[in-house]
Amino acid sequence: MRIFKTLSIIALFFLFTLEGHSQEITKYDFLEVIVVQKANNRGKVKRIKVEEQTSLIGQNISIDEIEDIEETSTLLNYMNSHDWEFLDRQSVVSEDNDPVWMSYIFRKRK
Repeated sequence: MRIFKTLSIIALFFLFTLEGHSQEITKYDFLEVIVVQKANNRGKVKRIKVEEQTSLIGQNISIDEIEDIEETSTLLNYMNSHDWEFLDRQSVVSEDNDPVWMSYIFRKRK
């Protein structure tokens, strides 16, 4: 009977240990890339701007490389090839012929 109690306690310990480990919160670095496009010009980038961000520290991408990109598809491919996942895009348009300002958000598992 004593062995059964001991084995039960050990089994409960392992069960709670596994439960606690499986609920670990995944942590991400986030990066915002501002893309300015001409109105009605699909994918053609006028300018890309990346501010210094703590998520860039120690990464294998650089602001200069990102800002030299000329098309949104190239930007997405570049970020994907460096293990940054596209998360969201928001755009601001003021007038019909004004440039479109877009904020691309990427994340990378820490």
